Amino acid sequence: MRSRQHSLRLAMASWLVLAIGLLLSPSVLAQSIQPLDRIVAVVNQGAIMASELEQRVEQARSQLTGRGIDSPPDQALRRQVLEQMINEEIQLQMARSANLSVDDTELNRAVRSIAESNNMTLDQFADAVEADGLTLASVREEVRRELIMRELQQRQVGSRVNVSEREVDRYLDQQGASEGARYRLAHILVALPQSPTSDQVNEAQQKIQRLLGELQDGADFAQLAAAESDGGQALDGGEIGWREAGEVPSVFADAVPQLEVGDVSQPLRSPSGFHIVKLLDREQSGQSASGQDQRDQARQALFQRKANDELDIWLQEIRADAFVEVRL
Repeated sequence: MRSRQHSLRLAMASWLVLAIGLLLSPSVLAQSIQPLDRIVAVVNQGAIMASELEQRVEQARSQLTGRGIDSPPDQALRRQVLEQMINEEIQLQMARSANLSVDDTELNRAVRSIAESNNMTLDQFADAVEADGLTLASVREEVRRELIMRELQQRQVGSRVNVSEREVDRYLDQQGASEGARYRLAHILVALPQSPTSDQVNEAQQKIQRLLGELQDGADFAQLAAAESDGGQALDGGEIGWREAGEVPSVFADAVPQLEVGDVSQPLRSPSGFHIVKLLDREQSGQSASGQDQRDQARQALFQRKANDELDIWLQEIRADAFVEVRL
């Protein structure tokens, strides 16, 4: 009897050891222990979490693939996405301080406009969003954030821009052969801080020359922009879209008309840093206004150009003024 009890205790002990071994095995631990979320960046009084970053990285990777652009290495993509999230967080904090908001009516109008621009009904748009692994609710919140930031930018930057009648006259005199031209552009930016040191300028110059050399050796512009550009359009392959001749950013205004489609410029300097611009396409409308309409169009083009220039400077300023600690 004692022998049988001893055997039973040994069997139970052996089973317990096996069970503990299974529980502590790497495969079981991997399934049972979920990684804790952590902070990857502190932005003033706010924080960006690792889970938020990973979700945005996956979205960025999917968007790049959808545009036919090879994703940059994971580390570069994660750095680009995090920098974009930091800039957004700074602006959203400013918007909350200013009590800016977007009501549901405006939000619904914007979402409907996005659906219509993709030739979809709202139901079809919701189905397409879900097919991409997202939800319509999350997309609505993303659109809401974009609208709030746009309102903030218009308030902050619009007040800085003024267009004089003399500038309109000079613009009309300079239009000449570029009248009616539209350009589809992309660019790469190597940013400089405000009041950069000579070492910072030299470092930025070396980087922009390296990137130009890679492009001349056949590197894909969109992929290089996604991996290396400091511009807000980096994750769109650097593309800034179609611009009327008068709306081309000042730093590009002289270079772009001289480019052939597919060409890239030499490095260009602006207060924001060093740029390389690529002409993706061009078209000539063949239409020209006259009289007051022409002046109104010129004034609007100049306002947009100056607003784009001021936006870059303003974004640099608010980034420099913010407390940011990256823990990636």
